[in-house]
Amino acid sequence: MIGFSLSEDQEQLRARARAFAETEIKPAAAHHDRTGEFPIEIMQKAFDAKLMSEGIPKEYDGPGLSNLDAALMTEELGAACMGIGTCIMANSLALAPIILFGGAAQKERYLRPHARAFRIAAFALTEREAGSDAGAAKTTAVRDGDHYVINGDKCFCTNGGFADFYVVFASTNPDRGPLGMSAFIVERDMGVEVGKAEDKMGQRASNQVELHFRDVRVPTENLLLKEGRGFQVAMGTLDRTRAGTAAGAVGIARRALEEAVKYANERVQFGAPIVKNQAIQFKLADMAMKVEAARLLAWQAAWMADHGVRQTKEAAMAKCYAGDVAMEVTTEAVQILGGRGYSREYPVEKLMRDAKLMQIYEGTQEIQRLVIAREVAKGR
Repeated sequence: MIGFSLSEDQEQLRARARAFAETEIKPAAAHHDRTGEFPIEIMQKAFDAKLMSEGIPKEYDGPGLSNLDAALMTEELGAACMGIGTCIMANSLALAPIILFGGAAQKERYLRPHARAFRIAAFALTEREAGSDAGAAKTTAVRDGDHYVINGDKCFCTNGGFADFYVVFASTNPDRGPLGMSAFIVERDMGVEVGKAEDKMGQRASNQVELHFRDVRVPTENLLLKEGRGFQVAMGTLDRTRAGTAAGAVGIARRALEEAVKYANERVQFGAPIVKNQAIQFKLADMAMKVEAARLLAWQAAWMADHGVRQTKEAAMAKCYAGDVAMEVTTEAVQILGGRGYSREYPVEKLMRDAKLMQIYEGTQEIQRLVIAREVAKGR
């Protein structure tokens, strides 16, 4: 049976997330966009409101929310400010490998503390010369007794400048390419050096930094799964989190549509509100259709993950389509507002800048299309 209605609990969750976004995030969005200041106080409030680290199971004192629940939350946060939303939701990206692939001792050590108190974690996969080609990463991990010694550099690590620990991907067998990659839980005080933070076009509230590993010694018990399974950990994690990324893009697009509709009803030209102009009406209609379609793709991918259905193709479709929709809809919103849309007096130019990153992080649109094509070619 197919149904599109949300449960009462989900409706309440969405309402709670929207209220938080309206009262705590939206009023602060312009300040954090202008200054690039990390919104740690807002993140603390999000944790207190149980809107952060939402995927930690209840058995480890976490909220135990589903992927669809997370998608509902992320849309609301993204509609208020995706930069701040990324800060909040990036914790889930970093915790997901432990939730999905961690052993009982690893979950006890790293999940329960993050459920009980406000902490920050980060996901460290990308390298300067190994962005989309994650399997070409040069960071290495060499076994030395009961430790691994990690050397290398990571970049674009979201929340990396403030994290307590990182899930780091490094090669334990460089000759095997992606099959030689392994995943480790690395605590910051093990010797991780935080490098420069990126000065970005959009999502300026979020913190992306370089990380440097110079003979960082990590206990063998911090290896996730086993040697050579890191690529599986990375791809399995991204399959699960891309629905949330898609939902964030939907939030950006929805907000842009709302701003465009509001302005079109208020702006009078040639004696009538411009919303009466058929050219504007057609733009709004196309924008609305795309927002709805993107939301349904995000919900489908999240639902499949919650029900144990393989969703590699669907997650890639959701992320790719929603990211493109966010860019298209925000661009049209700027056009509808005209000169005002290009001014920082109105929020749509920020939404447009924030939207661009949705086509890049957690796998570029080109990579998503490759994933989709390969799945289709296999008959999936």
